[in-house]
Amino acid sequence: MTEIRRERITAAIDEEVLVFLIGMRINHYWKVHKWLPVARAMGRMVREIEADPDSGFLAVESWSGNPSLMVQYWRSFEHLERYAVDKLKEHQPAWAAFNQAIDSNGDVGIWHETYRVRVGDYECVYNNMPSFGLARATQAVPATGRLKSAVGRLAGA
Repeated sequence: MTEIRRERITAAIDEEVLVFLIGMRINHYWKVHKWLPVARAMGRMVREIEADPDSGFLAVESWSGNPSLMVQYWRSFEHLERYAVDKLKEHQPAWAAFNQAIDSNGDVGIWHETYRVRVGDYECVYNNMPSFGLARATQAVPATGRLKSAVGRLAGA
């Protein structure tokens, strides 16, 4: 069972972190042969980057639904980009397969958004939660003193 932290915590970052949101939307459920390979490819990619301590990958949270949502935390954009363009990693063949099988035919949608989180330019709080999100990806600290309020947390280091 996942340990619940019975306190208010927040994240403490000492350098920029990259937050990468990515997901898939199934537009035609009956075309399993189109969307299942996309879903499986994402699983392979996450296992690959989790297993590589030099990848710059920090943590992931994901939710199923339509569209699906995965939040990935990376050390930097450069780490993410290095993974994305590496022809020896899972991403390049998966991207080529997607473009060959689906491209813009409307069967499966994919999306992503990328955000740089700079020291002092973020705010988060977790209460009665297991290790989660930015606090799991970086460092969890008690949300006390200046960090007790959203204004204090957003005020930066």
